[in-house]
Amino acid sequence: MDLHYILDGVIIGFSASVPLGPIGVLCVQRTLNKGRLSGFISGLGAALSDTIYAVIAAYSLSFIVVFVESQLMTIKIFGALVLIGLGLKIFYSNPAAQLRRQKNKSRNLFQDFISTFLLTITNPLAIFLFFGFFAGLGVVPSERDWLGQLILIGGVFTGAALWWFILTSLVNLFKAKINIRRLWWINKIAGASIIVFVIIAFIVSISAGY
Repeated sequence: MDLHYILDGVIIGFSASVPLGPIGVLCVQRTLNKGRLSGFISGLGAALSDTIYAVIAAYSLSFIVVFVESQLMTIKIFGALVLIGLGLKIFYSNPAAQLRRQKNKSRNLFQDFISTFLLTITNPLAIFLFFGFFAGLGVVPSERDWLGQLILIGGVFTGAALWWFILTSLVNLFKAKINIRRLWWINKIAGASIIVFVIIAFIVSISAGY
């Protein structure tokens, strides 16, 4: 059993998750407004989506790659519009009302998980990011090494989950020092940041011809 696949997978999953894009900002915002568990579960949704793209990249599921390439512009436009809508929703949200709703009803962690999963899965460029990671490290197991394949993909998910655990834990440390007024500003900054991230990423991807 090639245990080095565990470390390689963790490194790939962690590295792919570290850039603090729109999903990272969303997880930070949810941690501050809804608690660390909500932020972490949201991160796991993104981790699952990244793992699916890692599987496609690692094992060259050509029919999916061809479909993504043929529909790349449509997927990018749809994903950008959804994320911009999310950014506007956060920007105009009332933190006091959010806190009241949290006290009056249980947190729907399943919704937190599914929402970030669906948002992350609309970024098909992640496939090519994982192509680069796997090619750079040269860690894809042979088709016959099914155990190595499982270990590698499990490592990718573990690495991504580790990043979200670290991020939400660090954010949660400062939560006690944040009052309603600061939450209001955080929502404004988070919402605007998501919109700016998406617009810049969309323009860059179009300019680069992706």
